[in-house]
Amino acid sequence: MPKHVMVLEDEPVLFELLEGLLSLEGYRVSKLASLEHLVPELKTDRPDAVLIDVNLKGANGLDLLGKIRSDQELKGMVVLLTSGADYRQEAEDRGADGFLMKPYMPDDLISVLRQKLGE
Repeated sequence: MPKHVMVLEDEPVLFELLEGLLSLEGYRVSKLASLEHLVPELKTDRPDAVLIDVNLKGANGLDLLGKIRSDQELKGMVVLLTSGADYRQEAEDRGADGFLMKPYMPDDLISVLRQKLGE
């Protein structure tokens, strides 16, 4: 069974690129239907990892990370944050498993995912 990665990215072209890259690497990729239902959807879908852009339209990825980390059922879920601005320290302070500064190389994303998912 392929590992499942949920991607929270509001730029359609970037989502498509990530979906293509991750699929080629053997991951199953999904998109969050609604930011309002983040926690229930994560509990239902149970992705192995979540990739979140910090600067989403209508939401802050750091705040979404906080919601995930504050839920007992989701505490152990692998969460990676990305941004064009350096939020590395804030991401680490709030419990992210990793941070990738945009633009990043596809190999960097795959390497971090494999490491964090124990592949």
